[in-house]
Amino acid sequence: MKILMVEDDATTIEYVVKGFVEQGHNIETATDGHQGLLLATSMKYDLIILDRMLPQLDGLKLLAALRATGSQTPVLILSALSHVDERVKGLRAGGDDYMTKPFAFSELLVRAEKLMQRGESLPTITDLNVGPLTIELLTRKVTLDGQEILLQPKEFQLLKYLMEHVNQVISRTLLFEAVWDYHFDPRTNVIDVHIAKLRRKFEELGHGELIETVRGAGYRLRQGH
Repeated sequence: MKILMVEDDATTIEYVVKGFVEQGHNIETATDGHQGLLLATSMKYDLIILDRMLPQLDGLKLLAALRATGSQTPVLILSALSHVDERVKGLRAGGDDYMTKPFAFSELLVRAEKLMQRGESLPTITDLNVGPLTIELLTRKVTLDGQEILLQPKEFQLLKYLMEHVNQVISRTLLFEAVWDYHFDPRTNVIDVHIAKLRRKFEELGHGELIETVRGAGYRLRQGH
């Protein structure tokens, strides 16, 4: 298996690389976020082991950028940030598993091999389709009834999240944390503004009903006609 480890601590790198090589795995390393993102998006890996606190580019920002390309490569976050809020944040950002430092290599190996085995059977998802709506994840092209819709980055992320959870009521708090990546401030109307913009674009093509407001609960993207 081919593994990428993005980590800036030399001792941790040496410990992990030695362990995986002894198990017959091929492991490459990057010591900062920019280098890690470049490798992760230009090479094919079976697993990425990712630190959170990295020079040049934070681990979660690297992960968000990777997932925005449509990459489904399993990512195991390995971080000293151990509080439950931090673990949840890492998993919501697109991590497949989260381990905290200090750690035992034997546990890391088992978790890594399980993720790699799971990744073998997963097809790479390149498109999301909900009724007349389509997102091409690699090109970030959005079409409705075959007509392209131009979206701002946050509008795109918001729509993508709703499409990934089609027919589910998603709370404003969850949308805020998933798309804006920080804790929800109930006084802000930023979600309502972006939902309204999406609706207007859908209405122009005759599909204003796609996004439903569920009073007191949140929003739902409906499957359509």
